[in-house]
Amino acid sequence: MSSTVTILDGGMGRELLRSGAPFRQPEWSALAVIEAPHFVRKAHDAFVSAGAEVITTNSYAIVPFHIGEKRFAENGLELTRLAGQLARASAEAAGDTVRVAGSLPPVFGSYRPDLFDAGKAPDILRVIIEGLSPYVDFWLAETQSSVGEVETIREVLGTDTRPLWISFTLDDTKGVDDILAGHGEPTLRSGEAVADAAVKAVQLGAGALLFNCSQAEIMEAAVKAARRALDVHGLTTPIGVYANAFVPRPDTEEELAANSGLSGLPNDLDPPGYLLFARRWVEAGATIVGGCCGIGPEHIAELRQTFHPQPITA
Repeated sequence: MSSTVTILDGGMGRELLRSGAPFRQPEWSALAVIEAPHFVRKAHDAFVSAGAEVITTNSYAIVPFHIGEKRFAENGLELTRLAGQLARASAEAAGDTVRVAGSLPPVFGSYRPDLFDAGKAPDILRVIIEGLSPYVDFWLAETQSSVGEVETIREVLGTDTRPLWISFTLDDTKGVDDILAGHGEPTLRSGEAVADAAVKAVQLGAGALLFNCSQAEIMEAAVKAARRALDVHGLTTPIGVYANAFVPRPDTEEELAANSGLSGLPNDLDPPGYLLFARRWVEAGATIVGGCCGIGPEHIAELRQTFHPQPITA
């Protein structure tokens, strides 16, 4: 298939858990950076070997929400710097074929736009950006639940000239069947329409618009809604998807707490199953594909072989 499709890596947290790295809540994927960083390098290398052209720094959970206010104040800069170093070392070992994306996470917890504090977020983001800056090729604001979160990130980045990729997480907790049937429009977890958020993201300077950390089923509708909205405005910004493999979860504060536990994984999103979704995303207009939580190197290898087929040698 198309050689224009860029292949991202997969979910760092699950890969760390699977590899035997120290892993628990609330620290989540940050614990490996703190206690056993060689596992982080191992995970990056696994995704690179699988064919990822972009690897993302393991800085998603290096925020006070996960590691605590005190630890972040004392060690946040050091830890984000280490996360950047680990990703850069893996990319350099691969030659000139792999780029490093600096993960700029939702600093007050995943899926919780209601917790976002525009007054406190900049101080946290500045630490992450300072630590990662020497090691990344571009920025990836990921799992963003609202336009307001992205506006703050853009402001804090200031005059940094590196590309900013913006990735929104979608509301996949209610109305999904109607959306899939064409009777509703996809929204961010804040309730903002994907179409409006897509245009706003590009106006903020997004070098690419993505959707991540949501069910694979809803991603095609988001790609189509975003593509329609951008086309109306004559915008050609690339669109990408990296879905998760979570079992759908109830829409309650207890269930949506980002560090309350691990979600179950369905059995039908094995690599071939995930590829079926990815093909539909690409047919809908996506030119960047990868994986989020629960999507491992084996899934990325399937994507790479499909979108960048290599001849089989004896």
